Amino acid sequence: MKKLTHDQISQNRSTLDTIHKVKRLPVYIILNSIRSSYNVGSIFRTSDGAMIEKLYLCGYTPNPPNKEILKTALGATESVSWEYVKDPKDVILELKKKGIKVGALELTDKSFPYYDLKKDIFPLCVLIGNEISGVSQNLLDLCDFSIEIPQYGIKQSLNVAVAYGITIFELRKIFDQNTNNLL
Repeated sequence: MKKLTHDQISQNRSTLDTIHKVKRLPVYIILNSIRSSYNVGSIFRTSDGAMIEKLYLCGYTPNPPNKEILKTALGATESVSWEYVKDPKDVILELKKKGIKVGALELTDKSFPYYDLKKDIFPLCVLIGNEISGVSQNLLDLCDFSIEIPQYGIKQSLNVAVAYGITIFELRKIFDQNTNNLL
């Protein structure tokens, strides 16, 4: 085993000129009132890695060209399609009109584990809420279901960017295994 150099890794990666040819994961993400620019930047970078369809920044979520986002995203703000929309309800209702299911990444009395997601889930929108208060009840009322990441220790949740990473790469795995759309 030999570690690959940056140049070797780059040989098999898309560029901004070729990114339009990549099969995108049919997942839309809504970030609602995320307070940390670093979390937003991390989510941009992870979104590039999973090659999602689109990222919506809502509420008071900071957006590019915020310097902390740019620092953490490492260029992913250029490769990930994104838009700022003040009210996440507008995005949810528009996506639902297009037949896209909406799932909140939130603990509810009816949430199910992220690893129970099935191939018929696509296209999908995942709603992610504030680091402290999560997804508000008025937005949960618009969702079709909620997804949870089971916790086995004393803490009730993970960092929002970590939880996003776990969920989005599970969705990528399901999509790739069931559609033969490996990158």
